[in-house]
Amino acid sequence: MATAAHKPLAAITAADLAAAGAAADAAAALHSAVRTALGGGASPAAAWAELSRAALRPDLPFAVHRMLYYGCFAGSPSATPPAWTPHPDEAALTNVGRVLEARGRALIGEAYKDPITSFRDFHRFSNENPEAYWKLVFEEMGITFSVEPSCILRDSDAHPGGQWLPGAVLNAAGNCLTAKPGRNSGDVAIVWRDEGKDSEPLNFVTLEELRKKVCLVANALDTLDLAKGSAIAIDMPMNVNAVVIYLAIVLAGYVVVSIADSFAAPAISTRLKISEAKAIFTQDCILRDDKELPLYSRVVEAKAPMAIVIPARGSTPIKGLRTDDLSWQDFLGRADRTKADIYTAVEQPAYQFSNILFSSGTTGEPKAIPWTHLTPLKAAADGWCHMDIRRGDVVAWPTNLGWMMGPWLVYASLLNGASMALYNGSPNSSGFAKFVQDAKVTMLGVVPSIVRTWKNTDCTAGFDWSTIRCFSSTGEASSVDDYLWLMGRACYKPVIEYCGGTEIGGGFVTGSLLQPQALSAFSTPAMGCNMFILDSNGNPLPQDSAGIGELALDPTLFGSSTTLLNADHHEVYFSGMPQWNAKVLRRHGDEFERTVEGYYRAHGRADDTMNLGGIKVSSIEIERICNRVNDTILETAAIGVPPVGGGPEQLTIAVVFRDQSPQAEDLNQLKLLFNSALKKLNPLFKVSSVVVVPSLPRTASNKVMRRVLRKEFTQAKPSKI
Repeated sequence: MATAAHKPLAAITAADLAAAGAAADAAAALHSAVRTALGGGASPAAAWAELSRAALRPDLPFAVHRMLYYGCFAGSPSATPPAWTPHPDEAALTNVGRVLEARGRALIGEAYKDPITSFRDFHRFSNENPEAYWKLVFEEMGITFSVEPSCILRDSDAHPGGQWLPGAVLNAAGNCLTAKPGRNSGDVAIVWRDEGKDSEPLNFVTLEELRKKVCLVANALDTLDLAKGSAIAIDMPMNVNAVVIYLAIVLAGYVVVSIADSFAAPAISTRLKISEAKAIFTQDCILRDDKELPLYSRVVEAKAPMAIVIPARGSTPIKGLRTDDLSWQDFLGRADRTKADIYTAVEQPAYQFSNILFSSGTTGEPKAIPWTHLTPLKAAADGWCHMDIRRGDVVAWPTNLGWMMGPWLVYASLLNGASMALYNGSPNSSGFAKFVQDAKVTMLGVVPSIVRTWKNTDCTAGFDWSTIRCFSSTGEASSVDDYLWLMGRACYKPVIEYCGGTEIGGGFVTGSLLQPQALSAFSTPAMGCNMFILDSNGNPLPQDSAGIGELALDPTLFGSSTTLLNADHHEVYFSGMPQWNAKVLRRHGDEFERTVEGYYRAHGRADDTMNLGGIKVSSIEIERICNRVNDTILETAAIGVPPVGGGPEQLTIAVVFRDQSPQAEDLNQLKLLFNSALKKLNPLFKVSSVVVVPSLPRTASNKVMRRVLRKEFTQAKPSKI
């Protein structure tokens, strides 16, 4: 018999709702709303849509929300019931809906019906008619070229999927600094606030003010006498100065080297060497939760080239700089103030590098992935279509320029005529929650670990997030309950799950405000993307069939990488892959499932790479460290295991000892040793459990079969610490 939490909706009583925490009058009102939602034999999805829109409010206990959600779908055969369903009136106001209402029949033909019904037809159109689709998107975003491309896409032996925008010349940053259609230079480009000043007014930077700041830095950059095309690193928190520096480097014809501000000196050094960076922008320290975290000292330890150092506290003088390093004030002072706010963008061929980003170093040295001036257009196009970022919107996504979502946020906001919202502090706080309210954020990006913290600490309680039109989530697997809670904070706005990669410049699978959205699932391949699930023989399954297997992508994917600085691009992404329509498919490496309802779910890496807290890491890299912590260890295997109920992978270490297994208290000590050792690899990595096994499963060629262990530990609960 079902528990009260999973009772069918029709069986839920006012007493059940009161027992879940609703006040007596609220329980009675909710019960009445349940009766109304069930009226006329409504489907489970329709009943939930009615309750979530009309009855459930953020101040009700989550147990009530959860009871009604699971009650609506109790007994449903669907493994992916919709948590949000688009309303026709709202759908018509979206970017895609507006275009389809105006031009649907011209684009799709007589089959066009309405934005919701015809969304899949529009997706098919984006793949079959790239010339028309991308012209439309560039027009909508107001993208300008100093030299127009000869066409959108042409066949090319040098590019497996074809060459995009041949002959085009542009500057991605220059496009960010011009007013988009329907916007002007006085509109807000950035809204921001410092942690600890949560009761003070917001700070604003208009598009014109941003342009002048960028031009000043670009002029100062040219006084460093670096050759155009030189690599210049940024290792600092994502604040207004970081955004200005990023845009200035690209505007002036240099190449940004993205380094996350959490990295230790060895990781910084590796990225500087691979990119051959000639200079680096950094801060003296990072301010978080009333603490000062060193940053400049790490850059010095990494033996970085000339550093321009910005004080974390306003104009506080910085002492102890190396001989060739510059303070921020001295650097800006090098620019000619008579023309400091004027700078002509360095227009470049579309495939010229604009940014060097890095993989997480899954097998040692990280892959250096160049972004061109095309890649930002892919990022912004995803934002336009899938997150529905509109002119005048306010977009927040706690991130850093060292990861692809940092540059993504810059371009997806500014190229779509929206404002980006930057909070200089921890997102795991009531201060950030208040900032979202005060800045009137319309699209809030998250990673699951942040949402879990918000839910566990209830730090968003009492803040009004009703301006949010949608959430988006990336980086790691999400939890159904956590994201049901998240939707409820904004009166049930959808979560657009978003999965892609640095080498793609955006997503290959995501969601849409024109489709029902299920929790922890994707509803569509990204616009302009065909994706394939490979069977056990490595052949693509029919695209609309249910199945599970390794994911592959159509190589005709706008904005995706064509080269790597320190690896063979063809070997990494194309070697050994099957063909489809005479094209070699592009390897991605994730294991994906397409459900019978047409949703997609991610099941981690198909190879031996894990995703820990949004960071990809090789099992081998972790095992090398764990094998050395104790001489009683014969060998280890590192496996990412999803917790019961879903969510981010948790790191499990399977251990084979040389002799007999130690006692439980010794395993506790071993876990502490593993965690201490792994901090040197990444301070965010943490062993969740240690499992003793008699031996590791191996292939005939003696390779460890980590998938076998992962399946075993996922399906059963072995003895562990």
